[in-house]
Amino acid sequence: MTSAAYQQKITGVILAGGGGRRMGGRDKGLIPLRGRPLIAHVIERLRPQCETLLINCQRSHQQYAEYGFPLIGDSLPGGLGPLAGLLAGMEQVGSGYVLIAPCDTPFLPHDLVTRMGQMLAQQNAQVCSVSDGERSHPVIMLADCGLKSDLRDYLLAGERRVQHWFRSQRHCLADFSDQANAFININTPEQLDDATQVTPGG
Repeated sequence: MTSAAYQQKITGVILAGGGGRRMGGRDKGLIPLRGRPLIAHVIERLRPQCETLLINCQRSHQQYAEYGFPLIGDSLPGGLGPLAGLLAGMEQVGSGYVLIAPCDTPFLPHDLVTRMGQMLAQQNAQVCSVSDGERSHPVIMLADCGLKSDLRDYLLAGERRVQHWFRSQRHCLADFSDQANAFININTPEQLDDATQVTPGG
């Protein structure tokens, strides 16, 4: 990667394929926060940072299509988790870099892509995830599409663990300890209530 790799065309993939079990089976991306669905907050954060956006979903296709971005499903069956969404994005665009983020992270940094891309360049890495200073968030990652075949083989071998896959790649971590609230994710009704009190930063 060059030092300006983060300025290349980046495809963002919003992961909206979870079962929402802790939300009573509701489609989390469509649950409202401050009067707007969670996915609308994520789109607002990522759209200025990406050349294009894709929505990785397995249901609620009509509702997600209203946002005007292409919808993609997992190319491998079985609900294999976020890495399957990453693979679907890589297969859709073929080359370049894919950023994935869940639909339940409404406060993502406005400089997410820039800082992750800079870290990829500095570390000569292939995939970058983030840390809020206390814990890592592996499901938010920027990855080189050149890893597509390796990732597909990993999933076909029965694996789905994100951090385990990282160990076989040139992986780096971008530090966002100055924006710790940016990676709050909403899995329960209680967390949704708490998020209404968060002042978005970034």
